[in-house]
Amino acid sequence: MRHPKRSITRDIRTRRPLHPGRDSDEREALQWPEAGISVADYMTRSPATIHSDALVRGVVDMMRKRKIRHLPVVDRAGHLVGIVTDRNLRQVIFDPTIQERLGDLAGTLNTLTVRDVMTWGVITVRPETQIREAARVMRERKVGALPVVDGERVIGMLTETDVLRAFQDILDRGVLSKPYRWALTFR
Repeated sequence: MRHPKRSITRDIRTRRPLHPGRDSDEREALQWPEAGISVADYMTRSPATIHSDALVRGVVDMMRKRKIRHLPVVDRAGHLVGIVTDRNLRQVIFDPTIQERLGDLAGTLNTLTVRDVMTWGVITVRPETQIREAARVMRERKVGALPVVDGERVIGMLTETDVLRAFQDILDRGVLSKPYRWALTFR
């Protein structure tokens, strides 16, 4: 004779879930969190910018003081023309023409301008761009930050840290608070 708790009868296996609203939540889980998370929600507003004719020494000091790795470069009219990164600055130091003058490094940094070291082809996003699309662009293009532009004016910066903060918020809101919502997704 079998123990009654160990055998599962047909009506127990096929009964409806105990939570009547769960079906709509499970359908929502297939779409969540896609809808409505834009770059504008997580970007750093009013980022620091620098003019293209500024000296590299000033850029190094500004980036060090503000603890930033990406700095949008604008012209006198305030339009985005490039970006200078910590990688650009490291490449300047290891450039063979700079290496020849390495003995006079301070003098070299005082003669180079941002225009000489910046990246000209800047990849940008708009504030209404979805955060998922921005993260995909950052991964595919291997960039650590995207200037957020409205027209040609810089209105924000989206960095790797901002994207990670967005995904952390998404996970905190959905997966941890309602884990059953993701059960169908990972089967």
